[in-house]
Amino acid sequence: MSIESKRGEGAAEELGGKIKKVAGQVLGDEQMEAEGHAKEAAGQAKQEGAKAAGRAEGMIEELAGAVKNRIGQVLDNEQMAAEGKAKELKGEAKQKANE
Repeated sequence: MSIESKRGEGAAEELGGKIKKVAGQVLGDEQMEAEGHAKEAAGQAKQEGAKAAGRAEGMIEELAGAVKNRIGQVLDNEQMAAEGKAKELKGEAKQKANE
C-alpha cells in the first residue's frame, strides 16, 4: 500500500471518528463519543505514521541522489551528475510533502 493511500485511509478514519464522536455528543451516548474519539486518534496516528515513512523514503532518495551526483562530478560524467541531482531534489520534495 502506498504512502498516499495510507494517509488517505487515516484521514477517512479520522473523519469517521469525528462524525461518531459528534453523534455521541448529540445523542448523549458517552460510549459512542469515546469510540469516536478513539477512532479519530487512530486515524491521526495512521496519517502521522505514513508521513514519517514518506520522510524516510525521501531522505534515502536524497542521499542516493547526492552520492550519484558527486560520483558523476568526480568521473566528469555530466549525465550521471544531472541524474543524481534530479534524484536528490525529488527526495527533498518528498520530505517536504510529508511534513
